[in-house]
Amino acid sequence: MVFQGLAEKLQETFRKLKNKGKLNENDVNEAMREVRLALLEADVNFKVVKDFVGRVKERAVGHEVMTSLTPGQQVIKIVYEELTALMGSTQAKIQTAAKPPTIVMLVGLQGSGKTTTAGKLANYLRHQGRRPLLVAADIYRPAAIKQLEVLGKQLDLPVFSLGDKENPARIAEKAVEHAVSMGRDFIILDTAGRLHINAELMDELKNVKSRVNPHEILLVVDAMAGQDAVNVADSFHRDLGLDGIILTKLDGDTRGGAALSVKAVTGCPIKFAGMGEKLDALEPFHPDRMASRILGMGDVLSLIEKAQANIDEEKARELERKFRKAEFTLEDFLDQMQQMKNMGPLDQLLGMIPGLGGAKQLQMIKDQVDEKQMVHIEAIIKSMTVEERRSPVIINGSRRKRIARGSGTSVQDVNRLLKQFEQTRKMMKQFADSGLGKGGRKGMRLPFLG
Repeated sequence: MVFQGLAEKLQETFRKLKNKGKLNENDVNEAMREVRLALLEADVNFKVVKDFVGRVKERAVGHEVMTSLTPGQQVIKIVYEELTALMGSTQAKIQTAAKPPTIVMLVGLQGSGKTTTAGKLANYLRHQGRRPLLVAADIYRPAAIKQLEVLGKQLDLPVFSLGDKENPARIAEKAVEHAVSMGRDFIILDTAGRLHINAELMDELKNVKSRVNPHEILLVVDAMAGQDAVNVADSFHRDLGLDGIILTKLDGDTRGGAALSVKAVTGCPIKFAGMGEKLDALEPFHPDRMASRILGMGDVLSLIEKAQANIDEEKARELERKFRKAEFTLEDFLDQMQQMKNMGPLDQLLGMIPGLGGAKQLQMIKDQVDEKQMVHIEAIIKSMTVEERRSPVIINGSRRKRIARGSGTSVQDVNRLLKQFEQTRKMMKQFADSGLGKGGRKGMRLPFLG
């Protein structure tokens, strides 16, 4: 989980504060000592930690907090505000050109994930109603052009390429002409990287920049590199003048040092975060929401946005009607499971629910709703015929054996699923008969997974 180690330590520190009726300066000093250690262990830049703790302490020992009826909560509020400010205060969006196309130039070291991020960004922009063009301007890395072309095919988006013999600046110029002629309103330049920062790399990128004047230069950097990522960002910003940063692999960064340091050190905002390997796993970076997750307050807005993007509203309404009339079938349940899977990994979703930011709570729920169990259930239902899914009562002994063989599970697994499903159906019927189901709750539920 993102920021897992830091989140656990900060939440434990503030749990102690909340348990105290009144705070004195010694209490605040002790809490700030623990906060300082937690941030340093999370690989946050030393100077950033020093300044952050200083600002929090100065506000926390003020008259308004010390005389408050809930001083512990006041300190948490201050930390939340300062964390949000540390990461940029508000969401930093891509600046679009007054006259299309908007040119976005992706830069970074080799292996940072630029090419994959180019595809993710194009996919994101398309879902915003844009018409992006991917441009293969990395002529050095073997198969870089081919990789971008494969991504373009997967996304059904055009890729502009002049092969690996042409100059990158020339490729960029021709790409702009092509985009204008094709009516494309966004150009995403996938530029070359090196294993380390050197003069040759920077000169080439400066040449591309001077020839096409990109509206946005975004650095793609691996969040798991910690302070190395911050140092890379600082160097690129000094040489090129960055407009923003895309942190890849933030879902795998349990420490969070780069995310918490990079804005303060470079002045460049984080604009996007890579939250997985899939091409839709690129999210706008919201400092306030990330601060909320770190402090265990959840991230309800992001959860709602994911639900709106992945759950079909018509299907949800139809499912609600079936719940009320106890007409819910295994086919409906399979569809519901698939929609929830599209929202992302279970630990990410649970981390967005207020009060479930701690590792212990998350693990307890994950143990109850085992993702492997969900895979088995999906396999069992997919091994059934349409008729069996809609009317499980016809599933006799021979059918159960066939379903078990087809799903790679046992007859006992099939029996367990059918038994739990029947119990759920009965519970729904009792609920509907009692009248409690009228005007029932909207939203997706996961029956019989506990």
